[in-house]
Amino acid sequence: MIEWLHPGLIFLLGALLIPVLKGKWRQAYLLLLPAVAFTDLIFISKGVFGNGPFWQLSFMGYGLTLGRVDRLSMVFAYVFVIASFCMTIYALHVKETGQHLAAFIYVGSTLGVVFAGDLFTLFFFWEVMAWSSMLLIWYRKTKAAFGAGFRFIMVHMFGGICLLAGVVLHLQATGSIAFESFEWGLGSEYLASYLIFLAFIINAAVPPLGAWLADAYPEATVTGAVFLTAFTTKSAIYVLIRGFPGVELLMWLGAIMAMYGVVYAVLENDIRRLLAYHIISQVGYMVCGVGMGVSGTAAGEMAINGAAAHAFCHILYKALLFMGMGAVLEVTGRNKLTELGGIYKYMPITFHLYMVGAYSISGFPLFNGFVSKTMVVTASGMWHQPIIWLLLEGASIGTFLHTGLKLPWGVWFAREEPVCEAKEPPKNMLAAMGLTAFLCTLLGVYPKILYDMLPYPVHYEPYAMGHVVAMSQLLLFTFVAFWFLRAMLHGTPTITLDTDWFYRIPGKRVIWFCEKPLMAFASFIDRNVLRIAGFFVNDFFSLVVKFVENPLDKAFHVGLPTLLNFEQIHDKIRKIKVRELSFNIIYILLAMLILLLYMVVMR
Repeated sequence: MIEWLHPGLIFLLGALLIPVLKGKWRQAYLLLLPAVAFTDLIFISKGVFGNGPFWQLSFMGYGLTLGRVDRLSMVFAYVFVIASFCMTIYALHVKETGQHLAAFIYVGSTLGVVFAGDLFTLFFFWEVMAWSSMLLIWYRKTKAAFGAGFRFIMVHMFGGICLLAGVVLHLQATGSIAFESFEWGLGSEYLASYLIFLAFIINAAVPPLGAWLADAYPEATVTGAVFLTAFTTKSAIYVLIRGFPGVELLMWLGAIMAMYGVVYAVLENDIRRLLAYHIISQVGYMVCGVGMGVSGTAAGEMAINGAAAHAFCHILYKALLFMGMGAVLEVTGRNKLTELGGIYKYMPITFHLYMVGAYSISGFPLFNGFVSKTMVVTASGMWHQPIIWLLLEGASIGTFLHTGLKLPWGVWFAREEPVCEAKEPPKNMLAAMGLTAFLCTLLGVYPKILYDMLPYPVHYEPYAMGHVVAMSQLLLFTFVAFWFLRAMLHGTPTITLDTDWFYRIPGKRVIWFCEKPLMAFASFIDRNVLRIAGFFVNDFFSLVVKFVENPLDKAFHVGLPTLLNFEQIHDKIRKIKVRELSFNIIYILLAMLILLLYMVVMR
């Protein structure tokens, strides 16, 4: 019997064959990989491979676990694989091999994070996830995309450094690399936990550290942005549940985050950036749920179940929303509310499929957002946190107002005459939207499918009369308010300043300093060091010999002119390839440094 087959490895190794295949064979292969991974998950859940943990390896004297399987890892693995299948259908028409390759490595590395049972494995897949997702931004090949991708990877490199530093300090303090719940409190002895916590909330896009999301996602390719919506922030929710359940700070950060995303969405004119801010808002519910997830309590278990369930549902409906806006961008080439309107008669199918996602994110009964979001809100009531409850409910109003009403109104209606001609997107894009919309509806109508997968037993009835009536009233009054104020809710061509301003503006100055003064100084040092080196290599010994023969004469007639003849020295240096020699020395020094670090670690 095979011990275990890692679902992430199916994507990672399977991606290597993508460049080899062409046409229909490649499309079939792209759909085959997530189907095989889903079958693998079913076998795992049925115990075909036995009980975990699986794939335990030894590295530098430490035990690595690549396959920790439990209910928490399985619920996230299922939704990641299901979403990857829907997203792959959406991207089938893309002919650029690199986009598919980056997307599958992204999915595979995320599954690596989900099943990581130790901190070294977590860090490795964490970094692969960051670099592969950056490529989905750069593949749009615009100046804005390159800039956004660069800022994206710089932020995530900082997060990766924090994670690695926290892992090293944690190892030093405890002697263990097991990925379990971290100690939390006040004091320098918790520095490792603080650094790991910081890395996790950066990936979760918690303000003020989350501006990278709204900056980068709208600049990605049409299909790449759909992949980006699912994996980075939700894998961060997974590791927060695993590492920091019940940390009260997360409860407040999440509630503020839910309102923060809604407020910024009000100001947005870019259709995908508006949706990106609502990712921040919805992830806030999950972060808040993690913060309320005190183990061993009924409210805590409700909150963790709510966070996991909402992550599952959010991946589906947010993908559907980005699919809808991506379809509009694909066929019109426009992404601003001020440039759109009146195109419903050209794209009615896209509109109605988009609205399923809008109903879901808004928490309409019979759609999946209703059966997950209300769990987190209910948990806040169980903890007797009225401020948290009000912030979450307020965010629900703002979400429906802008994602469910303002955005579709501004894109498909709002004008009597269409601003441009359009058409329905390619059939594979519509098929992906249809499948994702079906899943959103299925989980809303029959939530037991989802509830049976959650980490704790679910004692919650979403369709209790009080829940349905309260949410229906909230949504109804929001619609009435929108209808009377709709003329004031058109997009405006403005630029929104977010917290990324604090590193974007100074970043330009740093880049200028590196490109201009620093490089000029480096070139000056390089030229003169090479001249001095050339003097010692080529002329020093001949000077010594001539000086011995006739000291006074040679010192003034040979030595001084030779020392001052820099151009001649520079030419001779080129002949003996001093630059190559210096590079070899650098490599030797790096090798020695790595050896030294290894000796320190193994001490």
